[in-house]
Amino acid sequence: MGPFKSDRKIKMIKLFNVKIRAYGYTADFNIRTEDTKESIENSILDKIGQNGVLLKDSDRAYSKFKCWITYEEILDGSSTRPLQEEKVVGTQLGTETHSRG
Repeated sequence: MGPFKSDRKIKMIKLFNVKIRAYGYTADFNIRTEDTKESIENSILDKIGQNGVLLKDSDRAYSKFKCWITYEEILDGSSTRPLQEEKVVGTQLGTETHSRG
């Protein structure tokens, strides 16, 4: 292998919006991390461990016995195009990304 070649892959850091709905509380925050399951999970745990997550009482009837954690990539900070789409009998459903400040 020559001096300018490398087997290392360049890892892209991306911005993700994380939403937690757990035990009657909610949290919504952003993280910057690599786009891998392990990196995202570790970044969420790091943010929680650093007291960087504010849990709020849920105004909705989220279960006090269950926990949901979802995340989505923020593409350009203001994009409203769906990350996922599904067509059902001529109707188009999607999930929009949202910019958080």
